[in-house]
Amino acid sequence: MVTFFEASLDTISVHHVGNPSINELYSLSDNPLELKDDVIPNLLMQYFLKPFEKANEVYHLTHSSGDLALNEIHHFVTRIFEQKEKFHEASELIAKFLFKVTTHPNIKGGELYVVYFNKVQIEGNPLDCIGIFKSENKETYLKVYPDKGGFQVDYEENAININKLDKGALIFNIEKENGYKVVVIDKNGNSSSDAAVYWKDDFLQLKIRNDSYNQTSNALGIYKNFVTNKLDDEFEMSKADKIDLLNRSMKYFKEKDTFDMDEFTGEVIGNPQAIESFKNFKNQYEQEFDTPISDTFEISDNAVKKQAKIYKSVLKLDKNFHIYIHGNKDLIEKGFDDGKAMNYYKVYFKEEA
Repeated sequence: MVTFFEASLDTISVHHVGNPSINELYSLSDNPLELKDDVIPNLLMQYFLKPFEKANEVYHLTHSSGDLALNEIHHFVTRIFEQKEKFHEASELIAKFLFKVTTHPNIKGGELYVVYFNKVQIEGNPLDCIGIFKSENKETYLKVYPDKGGFQVDYEENAININKLDKGALIFNIEKENGYKVVVIDKNGNSSSDAAVYWKDDFLQLKIRNDSYNQTSNALGIYKNFVTNKLDDEFEMSKADKIDLLNRSMKYFKEKDTFDMDEFTGEVIGNPQAIESFKNFKNQYEQEFDTPISDTFEISDNAVKKQAKIYKSVLKLDKNFHIYIHGNKDLIEKGFDDGKAMNYYKVYFKEEA
């Protein structure tokens, strides 16, 4: 999605942003950072851009009112793109705004880097972009060096691991009227707590682009939730039957190039009552999260691979056995042994590997 083999680091400003809710302050630098050799820019490029090579989701800056002009980050980066000499001044405003939205006491203070890059590629298009990054977590490093015919060991505290970017955003100079193209890194963003989501929700104010990757991911996610959480309300199903339904859906997405709702529900679910229940479940999701999913869309292989990692095909039986179900569910039967007063599964196979 994002590559940087032609990219260069143009300008960088560094500030420190504390947490006002615990009486910390912010500190602004007077000028952009002066880079005196080629080593530091290369290390910074690696630190800032390398994590985005695996980023698939593309976002847009937005605002809850619907008026994009009220999104502060959109305003600041537009100023930079249109008047590059205003870069450092705008970086200061970005730091002040981050300080303003740092309202939860669990948010860590840290260095804020605002960077102007040239020729970073997104979706094959080399563009100028503005990077906004925050380092929150520091580590201690050992240094070993020769000394008097032997070696000495020293250490450096509160150093930054360039292989661990905490938070970052790349805002590309394209589609300004839609909120630019934006890709994001947020190590703590998987949690729903206020401290975890402030980077995307309060600072950047993002909305994910509803492309094939997002459509595929959402369709698989909704179906998984439907099978695991909703089907029990209306149908009596074993866990093996649920796993079979999940496996069949994953098989569909792996083998097809295009998703078709009627084809999918007919081939994977089959039961008319269950199909109707799934469509209602999908409609409720679309209304609740304001995220429409088309009845037909191009399937994203990257989204399928990511979802496949969380699709469960394991049947766990107490603490004694795990049965991995990958194929024909008719080759496994469930029963109850009256003598032992226990459930059992009977598994049919031709060869033992």
